[in-house]
Amino acid sequence: MAARESLSEAFEAHRAYLVRLAYGTLGSLSEAEDVVQDAWLRLQRVERPEEIENLRAWLTRVVGRLALDTLRSARHRREQYVGDWLPEPVVEPWREDPADQVSLADSVSMALLVVLERLSPAERTAFVLHDVFGVPFEEVGEIVGRAPAAVRQLASRARRHVEDERPRYPSSARDHRRVVEAFTQACLEGDLDGLVATLDEDVVWRSDGGGKVPAVGRPLRGRDHVARVLLGFARRPPVAGALARVGGAPGLVIRDADGVLTVMAFVFSGERVAAIHTVRNPDKLAHVDLLGARSAADE
Repeated sequence: MAARESLSEAFEAHRAYLVRLAYGTLGSLSEAEDVVQDAWLRLQRVERPEEIENLRAWLTRVVGRLALDTLRSARHRREQYVGDWLPEPVVEPWREDPADQVSLADSVSMALLVVLERLSPAERTAFVLHDVFGVPFEEVGEIVGRAPAAVRQLASRARRHVEDERPRYPSSARDHRRVVEAFTQACLEGDLDGLVATLDEDVVWRSDGGGKVPAVGRPLRGRDHVARVLLGFARRPPVAGALARVGGAPGLVIRDADGVLTVMAFVFSGERVAAIHTVRNPDKLAHVDLLGARSAADE
């Protein structure tokens, strides 16, 4: 019994890391937690766990393989998905200084997850494991079933794709918050010019309702078009709204007059919004606590 309790404690010391790793591969918090739980069950079935020389590396390999298998099986389901499929957002209470807060978003942002959706499962796994979590190519090769040289090529292709999608003009978290506040104020006041001023000329708006709640059916592009449609949605005021940390960046959590919970994540380019990712599918928001976010009215 004591040995099993010690094993459980050792596993729990790595759980947060393993969930971050699986989440980066899958873009789904619920699936990531299932993968980590499966890894724990497999560890329990090891006859002599004390002989595992490096438990973190062992668990990384197990979770990496399980996540890759889950991702491959999920590709077909996502192709059949109603509307745009967006990653399940990680939503945390707003804090002025998140330096003391370690979270999923510190490893994989919402913006990065959206880009990773365009990669093959092997490319995504190689990039997440090596570039994000620093797993050596030799170990990544064991997970994806490729030689280290092939894994380097996978990661290189993924890296180029990620770099191509990076915002043209970097900006600070403080700038991001100011943009979100201006965006929110313009929506609340029905200020078209003010809203357009917060958006990049080529802004893209994607919305995920999963066929369960109303959502924009296809990506909308261009700041004038996006701003007008957004204001159309904003005419019905939300019951509650809050500033939150969504995927590591300032975002919004809203409950509308129909009771539908919405999480808005933003990609920034300079002091403009380059992309808006709106998640409304209730299956992806079961973990979101609206009251845990900070009310914009309290700022």
